[in-house]
Amino acid sequence: MDAASVAWILTATALVLLMFPGLAMLYGGMLSGRSVINMMMMVMSSLAVTTVVYVIVGHGLVMGQSIGDAGLLGAPGEFSFFSDLTKDDGEGTTINGAFFILFAAISVALVSSGAAGRMKFDAWMGFAAIWVLVVYGPIAHWVFNPDGWMRADLGLHDYAGGTAVHMNAGAAGLALAVFLGRRNQSKREKPHNLPLMLIGVGMIAMGWLGFNGGTAGAADFLAQYVVLTTILALAGGMLGFIIMQRIFEGAYTLMGLGTGAIAGMVGITPVADTVNPTVAIVVGLCGAAGAFGAIKLAQKFGVDDSADVFAVHGVAGMVGAMLVVFLGDPDTPGEHAGIFFGGSWDMLWREPVAIIVTVGYSFCATYVIAWLMNKVHPIRITATDEGVGIDAALHEEQAYDRGDIDDNEQDSDRADREITGAADRGIH
Repeated sequence: MDAASVAWILTATALVLLMFPGLAMLYGGMLSGRSVINMMMMVMSSLAVTTVVYVIVGHGLVMGQSIGDAGLLGAPGEFSFFSDLTKDDGEGTTINGAFFILFAAISVALVSSGAAGRMKFDAWMGFAAIWVLVVYGPIAHWVFNPDGWMRADLGLHDYAGGTAVHMNAGAAGLALAVFLGRRNQSKREKPHNLPLMLIGVGMIAMGWLGFNGGTAGAADFLAQYVVLTTILALAGGMLGFIIMQRIFEGAYTLMGLGTGAIAGMVGITPVADTVNPTVAIVVGLCGAAGAFGAIKLAQKFGVDDSADVFAVHGVAGMVGAMLVVFLGDPDTPGEHAGIFFGGSWDMLWREPVAIIVTVGYSFCATYVIAWLMNKVHPIRITATDEGVGIDAALHEEQAYDRGDIDDNEQDSDRADREITGAADRGIH
């Protein structure tokens, strides 16, 4: 790997790392003020737990040689403790190892949406470690490893992890939300800090340019192209979501704008290399529209997926994956021809198979993991702790010092009364 490409992958890795505090801010801002610390800790601890597990055995499961050449799972000991990455092989294998760690960790962090405000923190860390091995490892092997069955046998087109990361995390978050049940206060709790949410969206968007751009593997035209299509889809996603809000809810919201941005980037992730710029905007629009519909459906069925990971990541990822079947352009770097561009109808069954298997396996395996853990020891906090607030009950911390806030409000009220009194007396 040439020096320019190494420099770009190093930069892309740093950008992807920004997604973790960004996601913590996004998820934290979307919850009530009593759950911010817990949400942020779940996201950031995902990076810590996943890194250790992935270095010990995870990379082998994903990128190791397929056991029995079946394309189902990699040899777990092949890259154990990253012992083979201490020498420069000239191909950038070491920095790629770091890049793959972050892919795994952000997948785990996304799943936390389904557990917000009601899962014990130690149970979450144990769940994260098991999930990386049992769910993420196999699916990532199917998609990212050249010998994986989805990539080698099914012919799946997934540029940067629409299946292994987004659909996988979305289905897992839904399974965890279904197993844990609703928060006791979920109907009364509202996003407590929309500016914080928007800062998170911005950091995630920066990270996404590294996520998709770094997947190119070099400082080349492909990296340029997927950064462009990612930005275009982000814009399309924002417009798509707020248009849906205006039609069905009668108002544009900042929350909708941020949610649409994420959904648009999710939608483009599997097809960033193989749609033209105009279609990239359409992918963002469609991904956001799909996410909006899924959010409404989840609300109707009472599913408490607090940050809508299944709708925004799972459904938008499915939309993007299916659009490549029809809208792939052979004149793009990906050179994949969709049906509308003269491609084969054969892909019409291949992508759905990948989607169904990914979502089905992730949901079922995640539900079983949670069920087994709960058999050993309850993983949901008590009703009393939930009433107090998970931040205070589990972490003995709060995002905001309520005493200071109350004092400031009293000072402000006192100042307002003094100004009003002065005005009444004619003092200026």
